[in-house]
Amino acid sequence: MNEKLELLKQKEWRMIDQSSLGPMFDALQSFAMDDTLCTSVGAGVSPATARAWVHHNTIVLGIQDTKLPFLNDGVQLLKEAGYRVIVRNSGGLAVVLDEGVLNLSLIFPDTEKGIDIDRGYEAMLALIREMFAEYSEKIEAFEVVGSYCPGSYDLSIGGKKFAGISQRRIRKGIAVQIYLCVTGSGSYRAETIRRFYQAGKKAEQTKWVYPTIQPDVMASLSELFGEELTVSDVMLRFLTALSKYSDRLLTSSLEGEEIDLYQGYLQRVMERNEKVLFE
Repeated sequence: MNEKLELLKQKEWRMIDQSSLGPMFDALQSFAMDDTLCTSVGAGVSPATARAWVHHNTIVLGIQDTKLPFLNDGVQLLKEAGYRVIVRNSGGLAVVLDEGVLNLSLIFPDTEKGIDIDRGYEAMLALIREMFAEYSEKIEAFEVVGSYCPGSYDLSIGGKKFAGISQRRIRKGIAVQIYLCVTGSGSYRAETIRRFYQAGKKAEQTKWVYPTIQPDVMASLSELFGEELTVSDVMLRFLTALSKYSDRLLTSSLEGEEIDLYQGYLQRVMERNEKVLFE
């Protein structure tokens, strides 16, 4: 089997679907979920796990964003636009999450040799290509300059970014995470982040480099394919693609000791978030 796909090939995939929990499901809960699952999968208590989730009207900032000289001005602008603002517990920069953005995590146990970072990214890229194989448009991975949260594994079609991939490693577990802009306007989301940086940085010289957002380099899959996809449609594609790489796909929720682990991680991310945003 292609080395990119070896990570996807599991005897059993555990599936936790949180894509339809609604507006009360908070992004901090997602951070705690993935940390819990990394710990559980890394310890061999759980098989490899896939998780899907959607959050409403949320802007997730990276730690670097909290160094903006006028951060409070930027955060205030986002709140006035109706967004909840939180800080993630890993790298990267600001991203938009709303009801048209589907987030996916693939959580693997690290091996004794260690799983190379690029293998995790390539496994997710291969799965996304599989999900949309019926379309003639080519999905490419490279940094899309002018997008928000730019990185070498930005996914784009015709130079327009619709997704970004990140990784988190904790206690011998690896979470490869992606956000997919499924519906709505990619450029509208990008304009929101452009205005955030404009308010948060102003004309100040900064130690950190922040992206100069060009809203027209971002789009949703619905815009790129020219047909109205839905989050539930893409969820079905995800489950169908993942099932090709496993003998069993089992739906699940947190169990046993994972529930206590989750409560501990949730408390930790909430306290950290308060400290970073309000110190």
